[in-house]
This record gives sequence, C-alpha cells and structure tokens, in this order.
Amino acid sequence: MTSLATDPAFASLLTDTYQRLVGKPLVPHDVPAADLARWLYEDAPFVVLSHNTDADPRFVYANRTAQRCFEYNWDEFVTLQSRLSAEQPNREERARLLDDVRTKGFSADYRGQRIAKSGRRFWIEKAIVWNLVDQDGNYRGQAATFADWVDV
Repeated sequence: MTSLATDPAFASLLTDTYQRLVGKPLVPHDVPAADLARWLYEDAPFVVLSHNTDADPRFVYANRTAQRCFEYNWDEFVTLQSRLSAEQPNREERARLLDDVRTKGFSADYRGQRIAKSGRRFWIEKAIVWNLVDQDGNYRGQAATFADWVDV
C-alpha cells in the first residue's frame, strides 16, 4: 500500500469532506491545488489525523504537526489503533464522540484528554471531527483537526 502522507487524492478527500460537512475550508485559499497534499502534511500549523473503517480503527494519516504533538513518527502512527491516543478512562468519552460524528457527519468544539507516546497527557481544544465520505458516498473513516493543545 502506498503512503497517504502526500497522496493528492487523500488530501482532496480530507479537504473536500471538511468543506462539505463543516462549511468552511480546511486549508487557506492561497495554498495552490498542486501543493495541497504536501502543504497539509508538511507545513500545516494544525493537527490533521485520520483513521480507517476497521472495527478497531487504525490511524492511516497523521500530518507532521500531529506527529510532533503525539510524539509518534509516520510509521508508528499508521500502525496505531486510534483508541490508543486516549487513556482507558477517557476512551468511553472518545467513543461517544465518534459515534456522534458517525450519525451527524461532524462535531465541532470538542475538548478531550489525549496521551502522547512518552506518556505526556494533554488536552486537545476546539477539535473538529468529521466523517470522510468520498464522492461516491462511500464511508472511508473519520478525521480530526485541532490547532490548540495544552499539557495536563
């Protein structure tokens, strides 16, 4: 399987579904379409994460900002079940959020506690979580973005 890190089709899926469901652009208008995938992965000053549709979803995308925030590199991230980004006591709350997103399409202004690879705990603030639905209406997973986090 090829990496989704700078895959133009996957970047379009992220940005198109965000625009369609949330009603605003994920990336600034001045980012050229030809540079969208690279910019979103390497330069975006905000976290973008995505997991797949497995019964126990696994991350399939984490931009560089996400990698710095959670302290996992790309290869580690894309083998990690997304539930492991929250500690056990916080997983039920996270599961409720994801179920809500699954039925409503997206959720905004989410706040939740997460855990980095090192064990550092932090709050994510003002997160937006949305469904990834391709142009044919196929559910492809969920994605999240946030720019604000603070250590516990």
